[in-house]
Amino acid sequence: MSRGPASLAWRRLRGNRVALAAAALFVLIVVFCLAAPLWSSGVAESGPNATHTVEKIEVDGQQREVVSPDGTPIGPVWFGAGGKFFLGADGRLGRDEMVRLMYGGRTSLIVGFSAGLLATLLAVAAALLAGYYRGRTDTAIARLLDLAWSFPVLLLAIALGAALAAGGLKLGPIEIQSGSILLPILIIGLVYTPYVARPLRGEVLALREKEFMEAATAQGAGPARLMLRELLPNLWSTIVVFFTLVVAQSLLLEAALSYVGVGVQAPDPSWGAMISSGFKLLYTSPLLTILPGAMILLTVLSLNVFGDALRDALDPRSRADLEVHTGSYEPEREVVA
Repeated sequence: MSRGPASLAWRRLRGNRVALAAAALFVLIVVFCLAAPLWSSGVAESGPNATHTVEKIEVDGQQREVVSPDGTPIGPVWFGAGGKFFLGADGRLGRDEMVRLMYGGRTSLIVGFSAGLLATLLAVAAALLAGYYRGRTDTAIARLLDLAWSFPVLLLAIALGAALAAGGLKLGPIEIQSGSILLPILIIGLVYTPYVARPLRGEVLALREKEFMEAATAQGAGPARLMLRELLPNLWSTIVVFFTLVVAQSLLLEAALSYVGVGVQAPDPSWGAMISSGFKLLYTSPLLTILPGAMILLTVLSLNVFGDALRDALDPRSRADLEVHTGSYEPEREVVA
């Protein structure tokens, strides 16, 4: 019995140990962030925004200041204080760095996944409308995508963030206050929409001419059914791959926006905001910048590696084309039972 496309894709993905390792690393990072409340209440006994500026803790039997008189925070004490200030304090406010790293990861992941989902949904809607109706609808949507594409992503995101940071956003019944986490989600989702919509639009234009579309039209299917039940199922593999890659890019852009002050606003922690605040103490406490930067690096790297492997598993032709040119391509054999 021949295997279906999903079974073949899973077999290819399962054989890629690097991709599985990347997926496992990402799962560990997510679990690490989700465990923030447990560590905060059960070990550190401190919240992400709790300050300990003038407090002292006992480390290996000795009393130590959380923040010294000259403003230098305590460094990592590991388990010397029973888990409190495991990675030290975060600066003049004396907040627990480990707690903020975990809660900051939750914020960054929420922004990354939400922005990636928003960009994917907008891109799918734009691609289906442009590719199906073609003509003036396609021209109008394509020109809007080209206009957004013409601006560098980072500059466009910073400009939108700076414009909305002061007064928030009010669009009819929709109102988002300044400082809300919804603002960076909306900004990142909008600026990445063209990068997903353009390739999807090309696929829809190609699928529009296939025989199954003519058959469905002959059976009396309307535009909504043709787009949702005929075209959309043929885009799922591409959508899934783009979603993983956009989430990774959204994490990077969130860090950049938070670093320049137009992303996640204080006192809410995020990895980008932690890098920004830790940069002021780079020479005296480099871990305050290195740790959130390393978490961003590992998260983005794991998502990119897994996304590339997922693309190869769902569409082996892209990999086969390269292997044909190098002379290493061997057709995949299927066992028929």
